[in-house]
Amino acid sequence: MVIGEYRVSLDEKGRLLIPSRIRSDVSGNLLVITRGIDQCLWLFPPEEWKTISEKLLATTSIFQEKARMMHRHFIAPAQEVEIDKAGRIMVPTTLREYGVLKKDCIIMGIMNHLEIWDEEIYRSYWAERESVFQEAAEEIGEKLKLL
Repeated sequence: MVIGEYRVSLDEKGRLLIPSRIRSDVSGNLLVITRGIDQCLWLFPPEEWKTISEKLLATTSIFQEKARMMHRHFIAPAQEVEIDKAGRIMVPTTLREYGVLKKDCIIMGIMNHLEIWDEEIYRSYWAERESVFQEAAEEIGEKLKLL
């Protein structure tokens, strides 16, 4: 279980520090990074990535256009990245470009995976969606009988 929101910096070589609190929740020093949705990147522990990618492949067909799009978006760009001794990962160039990662980034733990956002894009995302979030919170909260 990985939770929390952290502000981190991407260095000039494309390395990103994984906060120590997150590193302590991740077993091993390997993660799988890929494109996410909404212009963020997703990081998974290898065993979680294996489960998700296998489910995606098992429930879709390469003969369906939308399935091929999903495969190309999530599976094809996925790469293993190693957490180095300094606690950093190297974010591949193509994924940095997809996420438009500059210097200031946000890393969020969402239980079974992490999201990496360019901080400016993340702030804009929430500014544009605050009212939609309020509606979703009411709708989902009611369905789940939360609070």
